[in-house]
Amino acid sequence: MSLDWLREWASDVHWVEFATIPVFTGVVGWLINWSGLWMLFNPLRFKGVRVPGMREFASLLPRKVQEVPGILQGGVGWQGIIPARAAKMGSIAVDKAIAKLGTPRDFYQQLEPERIAEHIVDTFTPEVPQLVDQVMRAEHPRLWRDLPQPVRDGIVVRVQAQLPTIVGRVTDEIGVHIDQLLDPKYMVIEHFRKTPELVVRIFRDFGQRELNLMVAFGFVFGFLLGIPVAVIDTFWHSWWTLAVMGVVVGWATNALGMWLIFEPPEPRRVLGVKVQGLFPRRQSAAAEVYARIISEDVITLERIGDYLLDGPSGDRTRAMLAAALRPAIDQAAGPARGAVRVAVGTRRFDTIRDSVAREAVGRTLTPFQDAAFSRQQAARIQSLVAMRTKELPPKDFVEMMRAAIKEDEWMLYAHGAIMGLAGGFLHYFLFRMVL
Repeated sequence: MSLDWLREWASDVHWVEFATIPVFTGVVGWLINWSGLWMLFNPLRFKGVRVPGMREFASLLPRKVQEVPGILQGGVGWQGIIPARAAKMGSIAVDKAIAKLGTPRDFYQQLEPERIAEHIVDTFTPEVPQLVDQVMRAEHPRLWRDLPQPVRDGIVVRVQAQLPTIVGRVTDEIGVHIDQLLDPKYMVIEHFRKTPELVVRIFRDFGQRELNLMVAFGFVFGFLLGIPVAVIDTFWHSWWTLAVMGVVVGWATNALGMWLIFEPPEPRRVLGVKVQGLFPRRQSAAAEVYARIISEDVITLERIGDYLLDGPSGDRTRAMLAAALRPAIDQAAGPARGAVRVAVGTRRFDTIRDSVAREAVGRTLTPFQDAAFSRQQAARIQSLVAMRTKELPPKDFVEMMRAAIKEDEWMLYAHGAIMGLAGGFLHYFLFRMVL
């Protein structure tokens, strides 16, 4: 008697339609996670069209809608969620990992300024004759022409002899003032903003297997969620039932996919089974990939040199280096210094000295641009960043990796809900209107 209701229910079920619902939701779940993954990474730059008046109208829209890539810029289109938030991820990455290396001064010391100084001397020494000749011909060509060749050669030799001391003074000065001259956080944020493909590489290089697994689980989640949907549909069996349930399934499929990747950060036991997010489970491997990209493309000796001379504090760097170089020019004339001062005048001599110092500034840091030397230093940077990233608490690591996605996850969920809605209507149309 108690099973009569079950027999009556079973006799009214359209079993082909019933059986296809979990398969349908499974396929839709796979499509949702596959297309959601594409939305995370592509395109790297905004693709769309500009709409007249959109920029002004956007300010009236809800804040969440304003977050859709392109809206505030007056366009309709799309940019990958991770590339669009690359700068924010860079900011959090610095706060969570790179800043733990210490102050910029500590970081600079890890780059072995003594080795940098030796490399600068080796590179700069052959350029000294050309530098001295260039400045003297520009500032006082007659004097330089009239000086006997042995005197000119003596000046060059004395500058070259002083070079190790001069460069040592320069690298020491950089180290003393590095906290004011170098801002690693600004370097990372700006570089991530300009090259969002680096952030995509971080995810792709270590997490592609997990991301593919998330897509595959889209089918599993969709199929399992489709079973109760099929049962519910047998009771209501309305034209809107599958569509409404499709919204729930689509939203839940994406939410479960994100949970699978990031949650829980710490290992937990659920029914005796160890559970941990796929990304935090591979934190050590991710740290190596992250450190390699940071050391090869973001915080390199080449980019540090560029930043010191051409960054926000570039003028200060140049002035500081010139001040460190000036005493060497006084000593370069050697025994003839007094006679030279009398011959050209104190003011003119000081002008020559300052010109040599200014010219030498740029050339002093030119060796920073040596790609081979920069790669040697990159190994030290990589080991440091990898070590600190591995030491991060899993919760901080997840926050660092999820920063580029977190505030825009609702777009993925909404995308899943829309696809679920469309899937529900499609199933209804195929099995109740066509078949």
